[in-house]
Amino acid sequence: MNQSEIRSQDSLHAYYGEPNERAAKKQMDRLDKHCRHFISVSPFFVLATSGPGGTDASPRGDAPGFVSVVDDNTLIVPDRMGNNRVDSMSNILENPNVGLLFLVPGMSETLRINGKARVTVDEELLEPMSVRGKCPKSGLIVEVEEVFMHCAKALMRSHLWDSERHIERSSFPTLGQIFKDQIAGIEDAGETDKAIQEGYTTRLY
Repeated sequence: MNQSEIRSQDSLHAYYGEPNERAAKKQMDRLDKHCRHFISVSPFFVLATSGPGGTDASPRGDAPGFVSVVDDNTLIVPDRMGNNRVDSMSNILENPNVGLLFLVPGMSETLRINGKARVTVDEELLEPMSVRGKCPKSGLIVEVEEVFMHCAKALMRSHLWDSERHIERSSFPTLGQIFKDQIAGIEDAGETDKAIQEGYTTRLY
């Protein structure tokens, strides 16, 4: 056994010690007014799911408040046009446990939610979430079980919102070039980039 690895819960907690009282007590089992407010101004979250093939983290974004708060324990997330891989939904059908990490641009604190999700195609639920006359193809109903605010340290360390630290986009290959390098059969990065940009224009909703 590698003595430098932690392999048990007891060893982990012995190594790190107990969390401070505030960290231990901040977890709630429902959304309060501050959580609701955070979700209402958030245009982006990361959805974590796990299934037979492993774990997946998927970015989800739209106009602030695109996630609907039904009540203190229920969210509805619209599923907009994508690549039809449906990785997250496939996982949820096998394992409903999900984690959501909400971000608000310019704010370094984040909101973490854990719960269970199910896939809905109920048009009565989805129609109010239409954009540009297009109803979401499906949605996720998330039953909130754990929720808490997460402190700002990670975003402070990363300087995520500091525009002076943002890279020049031209310093990194285009998605078309990346796909050309990674996917056999793609020969023209320019044409791939053109198709991607067309999708950004015509297939956001």
